[in-house]
Amino acid sequence: MKSMKALFVIAALTVSSLAMAEGGSDRVFARMEAARQNSMEAYQVVQKQGTQTPIAESKAKGGDHTNC
Repeated sequence: MKSMKALFVIAALTVSSLAMAEGGSDRVFARMEAARQNSMEAYQVVQKQGTQTPIAESKAKGGDHTNC
């Protein structure tokens, strides 16, 4: 009988730890989905405005190799 009680306690602890682990991933997934939605909305606004993101340019002298 004592072994049966021990088995029930172990099973209860295992089930509860699995339930807690699942809830955390749901929150993370929801946060990732919200961030994706925000970035897609911002991207669409930029596309509608027709503005382009700035491109980095080199200001160093001698970097142009067209004279070779």
